[in-house]
Amino acid sequence: MTRTAWTFGIWLALVLATAPPLAAQTGSDATNAALDAEGTPQSAVRALLVPRVESMLSSQITAQIVSIPLKEGERFKKGDTLVEFRCAETLAELLKSRAELRAASSTYKANLTLRQHNAVSPLEVEVSKAREDQARADVALWQARLSYCKIVAPFPGRVSRVVAKAYETVTQGAPLLEILDDRSLTMQLNVPSHWLTWLTAGTGFQVRIDETGKTYSATVTELGAKVDPVSQTLLVNAAIDGQHKELLAGMSGIARFKVPR
Repeated sequence: MTRTAWTFGIWLALVLATAPPLAAQTGSDATNAALDAEGTPQSAVRALLVPRVESMLSSQITAQIVSIPLKEGERFKKGDTLVEFRCAETLAELLKSRAELRAASSTYKANLTLRQHNAVSPLEVEVSKAREDQARADVALWQARLSYCKIVAPFPGRVSRVVAKAYETVTQGAPLLEILDDRSLTMQLNVPSHWLTWLTAGTGFQVRIDETGKTYSATVTELGAKVDPVSQTLLVNAAIDGQHKELLAGMSGIARFKVPR
């Protein structure tokens, strides 16, 4: 045996002698497994807190922003004004269309009266009615466009990010600010797919949030509809029991489940 082969044999023997058992090296459950005070096996996965509703509001018109009253982190109620645009021309068009509607309605009513005395033809009555309908449609159109000049909160929550600035002219579709509903946060976890043999909606577990350093009780609320074939994991939604004002969207931690024997 050469000196090189002899040296390699000694190194391999040392590695095999000091290596942990194979069961401790493979499998996500084996890596995260632990025992609770009662000796029940536990497995841990990462958990992320996310808001139930999160939206990026964008402009539906091209116009100048008059005001964005709220800053990042501030709270708002449903119906509060979040963004307001300068829309003097749109308002003027609405007033004009309303005036045209009044004129068209008067003409149509007058033609109805004249028709009773055979002073106008049926065609003139129909034409005046069509003009009234057209004027009414114009009013509805400009009313809809005027409603785009103010963005109100669709739900109570907080501003998570402000993109645009006051007195800035934005185009249609431009992002303005991001909002979220943090009244009840949901938790997302990716668990091993073979947990489906025992994991169900209603299963309780403990989660320790990194940012607060506290441990909370939580409950599985929904199981995902599809297993990821690559990672062999399933997305699970859960909710932390009770109300905890210190918890914020984006916080994460370790969720520990009691694994049935």
